[in-house]
Amino acid sequence: DFSPFLLFLLTESDFRLCFPYFWKDVFYLLKVIRYGARLEFYKRTKIVTVLDRFVQQARRIPDKPFLIVEGVSYTYRQIDERSNRLARVFEQQGSVKRGDTVAMLMSNEPDFVSVWFGLSKLGCALAFLNTNIRSRSLLHCFNSCGAKLLVVGADLLDTLKEILPSLHEDNISVWAMKHEVSHPGVYSLLDKIEQASHEPMPAELRSTTSLKTPLLYIFTSGTTGLPKAAVITHLQSLKAAGGFWAYGGTAEDVIYTPLPLYHSAASLVGIGGTIELGATCVLKKKFSASQFWNDCRKYDVTIFQYIGELCRYLCNQPKAENEKDHKVYMGVGNGLRQDVWREFHERFGKIRMCELYGSTEGNLCFMNHIGKIGAVGRSNFFYKLLFKYDLVKYDMLKEEPISDTDLYVPTGEMGLLLSKISSQSPFFGYAGSKQLTENKVLRNVFVKGDAYFNTGDLMVEDEENFISFKDRVGDTFRWKGENVATTEVTEVLGLPDFIQEANVYGVEVPAHEGRAGMAAIIVRPSFEFDGKKLFEAVLTHLPTYARPLFIRLQESMEMTGTFKQQKFRLVKSGFNPSTISDPLYFLDYTEKSYVPLTDAIYESIRAGQRKL
Repeated sequence: DFSPFLLFLLTESDFRLCFPYFWKDVFYLLKVIRYGARLEFYKRTKIVTVLDRFVQQARRIPDKPFLIVEGVSYTYRQIDERSNRLARVFEQQGSVKRGDTVAMLMSNEPDFVSVWFGLSKLGCALAFLNTNIRSRSLLHCFNSCGAKLLVVGADLLDTLKEILPSLHEDNISVWAMKHEVSHPGVYSLLDKIEQASHEPMPAELRSTTSLKTPLLYIFTSGTTGLPKAAVITHLQSLKAAGGFWAYGGTAEDVIYTPLPLYHSAASLVGIGGTIELGATCVLKKKFSASQFWNDCRKYDVTIFQYIGELCRYLCNQPKAENEKDHKVYMGVGNGLRQDVWREFHERFGKIRMCELYGSTEGNLCFMNHIGKIGAVGRSNFFYKLLFKYDLVKYDMLKEEPISDTDLYVPTGEMGLLLSKISSQSPFFGYAGSKQLTENKVLRNVFVKGDAYFNTGDLMVEDEENFISFKDRVGDTFRWKGENVATTEVTEVLGLPDFIQEANVYGVEVPAHEGRAGMAAIIVRPSFEFDGKKLFEAVLTHLPTYARPLFIRLQESMEMTGTFKQQKFRLVKSGFNPSTISDPLYFLDYTEKSYVPLTDAIYESIRAGQRKL
């Protein structure tokens, strides 16, 4: 047996050979413990939230740029004062009170942060709405989080036309970030902000007695079909805000955030992390591959946030002579494929890519602090003592964990990631139905009475304790950096009169991250497939990333033993017309229809010549 005293007999070179990551693991673990101790201190004394940290920074470094948007700088003081003005408007109007929930439908702009912080200063919880969702899904979001007021960006007001009557029926007041509004029943906000006082709001309005108090609702697509409102507490927001710091970020950093603020990556990690450091955030309204490096040079960016797709888009840009002429030393994000990771290093220099793993609502986080290509995180003996998780056997055909006396998967094999729910790693679930929360919990897994959060992710842990993401299971897949719920897409595919049944799944596409949407459908007897009608349905009711790119016509649908649609074999067979005898169709925006998927179209997709 290996005994600890043998460590003293090892030479320095032997030690490095046997334990190559020892010191990096130790320093990272010390940071985790140090940050955790601070949160524990907050619990036992006076709670300090992310908003409190912002107010502190606004007093400490008032004139330092906090946000830079489209070339304009906004200091910590300016955002603090503008959020005070916004809070004063709603305080005077009597529209909301402490404990209410307010929904936000806004793009990346400085006032997203001002509205967020202003309403938080009144003690309200905020619901961040995905700017891509429409009509029925949007109404569902209001019902699930209980919001009675909506603040909408000037650029998104017209998207509400269809549902404004329904919002008014439900007594939801709508406020637009405009000086004047022509839409009936919608109030203007900018004119009132300009007239309001910027004096600080009383701190007791935003104070909380528990870090487990809900702060935000961030919507995530899951297996239920419609968006689910993940409950984000002060505890989760503080943990996320420590991300850049844990990776070595400092106050001198300039952080580039091209991701949407309604996602937890941009809001909790990006904005929260900027505040924690006292740094500057360059907020991009919408990601642009062609402008990315010019922006980085223009603003002296040192850290950028990404999703795997983003890095691939950068690698797909035409090569330029000055590609390595920048100050970026670190990227923080998730979903970076190994081949893209290597190409990214070759093209743009040895930028430290820091992979994170963690879902919006989850109770577990992995961080690849070593920087090993292809890993989302790293574990060790001590980490497992702090955060209890397991990889268990999963039946891909039945789409459920295998009921076995030995649930654990051997090292190096793929398994379903489960994270133990405890006081140290709580799972706060979703707003609305308790059943949604319960659906993500597995009970009595190893011993009677235990409870685990089901991540729905298939992972592998190798001999060196590096953890890699392999795939999502069940009714959700990722495309264009977004989770796509197959059940929501299936409901939309049921709208055209010629479709009898639809089975939606994701298929791998060469040189693309995630999986593209595909649907196997059965056409009703005496009807014919209508590509134009189906095109109109998905265009009207689904965001771009959720629209199925491929359609497969079938005579009958394969079912599991428990009468669930079988997806595994469909996923495996892909969308190659030369190997599939069923008729296949492709979503063609030029023809405004689903057109037959020919060998020529398939080869153009495979070769990366056709934009998806």
